[in-house]
Amino acid sequence: MAAIRRLDAQTVTILLVAAFAVILQMRFGDRNLFRRNFADAFETPWKEVLPWAWWFGMQGVLGFVLPVAILMGVFRRKAADIGLGLGDWKLALGLMGAYLPLVIIGTWFLSSGDGFIAQYPHHSPAARDWKIFLVYEAFFLFYWVGWEYLWRGFVLFGTRRTFGIHAIIVQALPFAVLHFNKPFAEATLSIVGAVALGGLVWRCRSFWIAVPIHAAQMLILDFWCSMRIRSGIRGVDLESLWDLLSGRF
Repeated sequence: MAAIRRLDAQTVTILLVAAFAVILQMRFGDRNLFRRNFADAFETPWKEVLPWAWWFGMQGVLGFVLPVAILMGVFRRKAADIGLGLGDWKLALGLMGAYLPLVIIGTWFLSSGDGFIAQYPHHSPAARDWKIFLVYEAFFLFYWVGWEYLWRGFVLFGTRRTFGIHAIIVQALPFAVLHFNKPFAEATLSIVGAVALGGLVWRCRSFWIAVPIHAAQMLILDFWCSMRIRSGIRGVDLESLWDLLSGRF
């Protein structure tokens, strides 16, 4: 009992809720669950996008709305203390500006692989219709808010008084494990990315910087893969890039 009393209630709650949120997302955020139980109630040209909106929305609620409610409503934490403030926004913007060109180049090369083309965009009709692409990516943004806050906000800032700077590693482990079914290169890079994003958020004292960095990374990868699917271009040289962007296919 003495050992139990020494446990930090906030840290224990956060780690258990984070694990439970993942289980709920996988069970009730399932797209097929939406198709089986709710899809028939909607008659719309966007009907096939709605299961993705369901999945993305569930992640936004379970990863952002619920954690913020727990930290602010139960533990009475201020927004700035749980990563919702602006923090060092000048540094964040500078680093993001330096990072995005690397993402553009890196995803260009990654998108040439069959494994990436087979997976992205996840909603395959988005690859051939720009209207569907834009609607899909807009829903996807809410997903990223929930996905990033669950790890880089809820777990990172919620456990830092217990783990200190080691909270960066704590939040990285489950994030990386959840990439086990991704292409090997992406799964491996997720470990590096999780630590790097955690460190960036820790330094900037705000989780918000993680959202555009991760969302832009996936948006650009979806864009390259969509263009390759439309064009059939698989090369990574400058001529292939020019042909793809100029519509010479």
